[in-house]
Parts: sequence; structure tokens; C-alpha cells
Amino acid sequence: MNQPEPKLARIDRAVAAALPRWGCSPAATAHMINHSENVTYRVDDREAGRTTILRVHRPGYHSEAAIRSELRWLDALRDEVGVVTAATVPARDGATIQTLGGDELAPPRYAVMFSFLAGAEPSEAALLEPFERLGEVSARLHGHARRWLLPDGFVRQTWDFDTMLGSRPIWGDWRAGMGLDVASEAQLQRLADAIQRRLRRYGQGADRFGLIHADLRLANLLLEGPTTKVIDFDDCGFGWYLYDLGAALSFIEDRPDVPDLIDAWVRGYRRVAPLDAADAAEIPTFILLRRLLLVAWIGSHAETNLAQSMGRAYTEGSCALAERYLERFA
Repeated sequence: MNQPEPKLARIDRAVAAALPRWGCSPAATAHMINHSENVTYRVDDREAGRTTILRVHRPGYHSEAAIRSELRWLDALRDEVGVVTAATVPARDGATIQTLGGDELAPPRYAVMFSFLAGAEPSEAALLEPFERLGEVSARLHGHARRWLLPDGFVRQTWDFDTMLGSRPIWGDWRAGMGLDVASEAQLQRLADAIQRRLRRYGQGADRFGLIHADLRLANLLLEGPTTKVIDFDDCGFGWYLYDLGAALSFIEDRPDVPDLIDAWVRGYRRVAPLDAADAAEIPTFILLRRLLLVAWIGSHAETNLAQSMGRAYTEGSCALAERYLERFA
């Protein structure tokens, strides 16, 4: 079921009360545009002639230091390699991170205002060209990450096997996925074991493992003419660079044109940076790593609309993909 309406209404009221902190006029309105874990609002202020995006963080996921680190990487990507990302809009006190609390919200929540980026999410009816552009921008992100000297105090989570499918899962235990029974759990356990073996062999060298977006799927891509824009770095952290390709295929891993989409991504990537054969050979592992992680996410976020829309069918489809992967790699 969905998050109870009274809780969302309290967030709405806290956001409305906080808008003056960013210099919004009394006529400014905040309209919720996304609620999965964070709650995101479009803020329209006609008097000021300004539209912005306000992200209200879920409690207990990121510290203030981790959010500040994300924002520093966004600034560096825009300034140093020209990746188009949303800029932060400081509040009137100069701070980019505000705390919303008081009687309306318990516990308090961090909030960040961003500039509004024009553009459209790619249509799933024609994905080859967007995937090629996604490969290009991914290569630019990874190239910057490999060169960037992390600022003092930079803190982000690590996406490795242990924190994804192992003993310290950030998004919950995949075994709590929707619709699992004894047989399907056993099959997905074989998949997890095979992924772990291959990732251990693949390694976490600096050329393969570093700072990544970690949720670089089509929903977080905006296209405006020839310009490719990247949004929502909330899950960014340290992980395998190829995991960004696995994330790009989130929820569409069983489309018949996936091989073509992978080829398009790799083609775009190689226009910017090398991707050797050993890396390319491991792409299926990262697709299934992401798929099993999403089984975990759906199970631990059953109250969200997205999780409910995927449900048991996503688990069943994961078992079918696992069977094909195990036949090839186990």
C-alpha cells in the first residue's frame, strides 16, 4: 500500500512553510512530482519568474556530510568536464542543505533546492540513440572519477557485493523479495553465488571500481536536442564502473533488444574512453547484479507505487534471467 496520506500531507506543509528560506514569494507553489524514497517537488514562483526542484531526503539514509559530498561532485562534473547536471540553489542564509523539522516532521529531514533542467526522458519506444548517448556521458563521469582528487571530508556509501547482496545490504535482503518460494530462492541463491565468484575474480582495481552514479537509468536522463543531462545523484557512491550499465537497464532487462542496447551503450562509451574485452565480457554479471538488487529493493519498499507495479512478476522474471545466466556462467 502507499505511504499514508497524513505523512505526505505533513511533508507538504513543511515544504510550504520552508519556501521563504530560498527567497520564494508568497505566491510560490510546490507540487510533488515524485515519491519513492525521497520526496521531490517542482516549485513554481511566478512572481520571481523562477522554477526550481526541491528534494526532501528520506530520514536515516544519508548524513549531511554525504549529501554535501554528492553536491561537490555535481559541481565538479559541471565545472571540470561539462556534464550538464542541476546546480544547487542556496537558501537565503547561504546554506545549500536545509533541515525541515518542527511539529510537522519527526524525524527532521534534509532538503536541497536545485535548478530546473529542461528536457525529456527518453521514450522506451526508441532507445538505441539514447543508450549511445548514455554510454558517452557514463564514460565522461567515469573518466572524471578516475582523475578527481576527492575533497577532504568526502563521504559516500560503497556499492560492493557485501552491501548489495551480502551481509550488509543497503537496500535490504533479496530473500525478502516479493513472491519468493523455496525453489525460486534456491535458484536466486545460485545466481548470487555465481555473481560473487565472478566479481571476486574481476576485482576492485582503480581502473574498474570508483565513484559512480549508481542509478544511471533512463528516468535520470534528460534529453534536449543534442544535449544530454544527468539528474538524481542520490545513490552515487563507490562501485564498479560497469554497474552503471547494469543500472541503465533497470526494469527492462528482459527486453528482446537488450543486446542491441548494450552494443549502443558500449559504442558511445568507447567514443570517449576505452573499454577492453575483459570488461565487456563481464557486462551480463552487472546486469544480473542490478536485477537481484532490485528484487531486494522491491521487497524492502513494498509501500511504493514502483514496487507495487513490479511485484511478484519481477521476481519471476528474475528467475528466468538467472537460469539463462547460470547456463552460461555458473
